[in-house]
Amino acid sequence: MLTTPKSRRPLVLATVIASMAMIAIEATIVSTAMPQIAGQLGDLHLYSWVFSSFLLAQTALTVAFGKLADLYGRKPVLLFGIAVFLIGSLLCGFAWSMPSLIVFRLLQGVGAGAIQPVGLTVVGDLYSVEERGKIQGWLASIWGVSSVVGPFAGGLIVQNVSWAWVFWINLPVGVAAAAGYLLFLKENVSAAERRVDYAGAALFTLSVAALMVALTEIGESGAGGIALVAAVVCLAAAVLFAAVERRAPDPMLDVRLWARRTLAIVNLVTLLAGMSVIGLTTFLPMYVQGVLGQSALVAGFTLTVMVLGWPVGATISAKVFPRFGLRATLLFGAALLPLGAIPFLLLQPGVSPLVAGLGSVVMGFGMGFLSTSAIVIVQSSVGWKERGAGTASNIFARNLGSTLGAAALGAVFNLGLANFAASGGSVDYERIRRFLESSAAAPAAADDATRAALGFSLHITFWGILLIAVATLALAVLVPQIPRAPTPAAAVPDVEGEASAAIGH
Repeated sequence: MLTTPKSRRPLVLATVIASMAMIAIEATIVSTAMPQIAGQLGDLHLYSWVFSSFLLAQTALTVAFGKLADLYGRKPVLLFGIAVFLIGSLLCGFAWSMPSLIVFRLLQGVGAGAIQPVGLTVVGDLYSVEERGKIQGWLASIWGVSSVVGPFAGGLIVQNVSWAWVFWINLPVGVAAAAGYLLFLKENVSAAERRVDYAGAALFTLSVAALMVALTEIGESGAGGIALVAAVVCLAAAVLFAAVERRAPDPMLDVRLWARRTLAIVNLVTLLAGMSVIGLTTFLPMYVQGVLGQSALVAGFTLTVMVLGWPVGATISAKVFPRFGLRATLLFGAALLPLGAIPFLLLQPGVSPLVAGLGSVVMGFGMGFLSTSAIVIVQSSVGWKERGAGTASNIFARNLGSTLGAAALGAVFNLGLANFAASGGSVDYERIRRFLESSAAAPAAADDATRAALGFSLHITFWGILLIAVATLALAVLVPQIPRAPTPAAAVPDVEGEASAAIGH
């Protein structure tokens, strides 16, 4: 348990904020720089893997690191996570090819999988339930602030210095966070008799990785055999994973918890919403820079407005769902996702990037409503003793959606390029690579055929985002009516029919 004096809590909290900000800023700052990175490194068909590898490692290892923190204490797991993340960041800046960058991003994801959940656990250890609400609000603001700073920082770095600094900027922040944990976080950990579900974590990672390989290779000519083998591996690993989880005394995923109707539907809604948003984050900067001919700074702005809309939507939803109900709030947020995806279908060369910004802010606003109401629904749908696992299942679903979305929409992009080539377009990956590299140096410099190929492929990808958003709304309609949120002092009712303990227990 933690033995940190109360006087040091602000210092530990500042350390948690620094370590969380390092992860939060990584997604948007890399998204803005990726068109130039892809232009220099080549292998455009692996573009989505730069995001997928990070998300895969982070998603698969989150639960495992949380259990290791229970066994060995918070501090060693956090220090290990920071060390791995910083090593991955350093190596990313020295990447010489797209495959090497993917491997180093995987290392970053391993570190993030330790830092994020265990950092939140430290906050739960240090602060009471009453204090935690305010602290969680501060932590949530990190993502909003980082999402504003990230795209602009990425744009400035790409325009003025080497893209390697997109990764190296993490080094001083990470060193400061590690020093903070070493100096201020005090704990006394006794050995615990618990088993970590290593087999489950390994099989899950293998299953999702094989799925991403299959999706990535679908659009590649002559890669049908690879896609088929990957699909078979995915299915076999998934079957073994289900068998292992059924017998594991402390499973990585509690299948019985996920099988509850309310939890299952809300988590699926969250998963699909995560897929749509990661598609936007991954491919919108490429369209704005490569097709609209705008700078990396402008591309960063189109993402910034989405992540500004997200915390604003979340703040408003927390105030309105006691009046209108959780289900209505969730449905409103889900309805905004396809509405926000429509402007991306209107994009074409010559269109103002403000159109992309409009779609981004509407989708961000919708995600704020959806994510806030989804987590409260999940927490209200389980007993008090299961609330931590239920909350983790929703966060896991969002991360898994991001992982699958990056791979699935990357496959759609590759298929679009293949169809464009089949229809008579003479554009290959090498030509696109040169185009992206020249566009990064001089935004309007373009070859019309390559611009057309990118525009065609990304337009199909935006259709994919819209269809996923529509599916999110369709599933949200199936969410059952949820009782109105209780006051903090009241006992929280269990939607499944069981009385739960009081929140302040």
